[in-house]
Amino acid sequence: MAASTTAPPSTATFWADAEKHLVRYGGEFTREIIDRAAGSFLFTADGRKILDFTSGQMSAILGHSHPEIVATVQRQVATLDHLYSGMLSRPVVDLARRLADTLPAPLEKALLLTTGAESNEAAIRMAKLVTGRHEIVSFARSWHGMTQAAASATYSAGRKGYGPGAPGNFAIPVPNVYRPDFTAADGSLDWRRQLDFAFDLIDAQSTGSLAACLVEPILSSGGIIEPPAGYFAALQDKCRERGMLLILDEAQTGLCRTGTWYAFERDGVVPDILTLSKTLGAGLPLAAVVTSAEIEQEAYERGFLFFTTHVADPLVAAVGNTVLDVLTDDKLDERARSLGVFLRRGLADIAGRHEVVGDIRGRGLLAGLELVVDRETKQSSDELGARVTRRCLQLGLHMNIVQLPGMGGVFRIAPPLTATEDELSLGLTILDEAIGDACAVL
Repeated sequence: MAASTTAPPSTATFWADAEKHLVRYGGEFTREIIDRAAGSFLFTADGRKILDFTSGQMSAILGHSHPEIVATVQRQVATLDHLYSGMLSRPVVDLARRLADTLPAPLEKALLLTTGAESNEAAIRMAKLVTGRHEIVSFARSWHGMTQAAASATYSAGRKGYGPGAPGNFAIPVPNVYRPDFTAADGSLDWRRQLDFAFDLIDAQSTGSLAACLVEPILSSGGIIEPPAGYFAALQDKCRERGMLLILDEAQTGLCRTGTWYAFERDGVVPDILTLSKTLGAGLPLAAVVTSAEIEQEAYERGFLFFTTHVADPLVAAVGNTVLDVLTDDKLDERARSLGVFLRRGLADIAGRHEVVGDIRGRGLLAGLELVVDRETKQSSDELGARVTRRCLQLGLHMNIVQLPGMGGVFRIAPPLTATEDELSLGLTILDEAIGDACAVL
């Protein structure tokens, strides 16, 4: 069939069609028509070049249109793209084996799915079946997905107006070093006392059916909050004492983003169940649940069922294998560590020039920069964050800002692991200028 020569609709028609035909699913759409993407940049229909500091939806860790990913998709889609869910292919088994090779014992059994919500849904379902219980504990600013069980464990947004969530879901406070709620004599966060208090409340509310604790090693949608060293070991102890499983959601932190293959490595803990998504497919819909042979066997014997249309699809599994190839061959864990130092230094320079920068945090190439209108009181301003975000886009930088009650605007900075120092410098320069321009009209 000959290629169409019909001109694309005008910009005005495009936005009119979008307004008429699209369901709005969260906030306003960015008023740019994205035509293509390559590496660290997006290109708009009107010729603008925009530096992508969020790796798409925090997923495209190899940048956009990475040549090895493109080649894999072209090859695989021409041979084997989708199967009946009860059939297996080599890419699926290869990826399961190779994921196990990147992880500590006893994590060795993988279930390949599509999205982060789906992987968390499956993990929660497995934990409930294996423990014979139903109560789930998560952080108060968590984001685990928009499907039923995952949404019931999500507390940063989206809870109002949908009726009851899954029964037995509890929130515990986030150990936020910058905004401590339980403090030691010197004003620092007393996270041990906070954690003890949290589980005293859990014990008081529980019906005796605690199944699992589902948490992110670094809360991303919660504002790039990294619990202090030692916290997760203590949290795992709390779970063990109650017969709960520990589920770690590494949708955004897994696969070299933080400078190690998995963020939990810093803490010397091994979760009972690990969920992966975003970074595993490097922008394509691929997720995984990884657990021990013991838990998998127990789930199997109890009739574990998670039979979906796109479970164990060969096309995206092949992409996952290529992602592992590139991460390993290009040593992107080391690259994320070194570029993370470079990024952190640049953000510190910005903080030195702008009093509205209250805090810088994160690890590797996942960084957070919190804006405040007063460093002493840490008073926040939604309008300031929105103004900086708009100005960044005008100057050619796409940024994502988290705005939650009780916090300032927190920029989530997550460029591709393939970004160059020059690209990071460009982003830092634009951010510096945008903050200055926004503050000039305060």
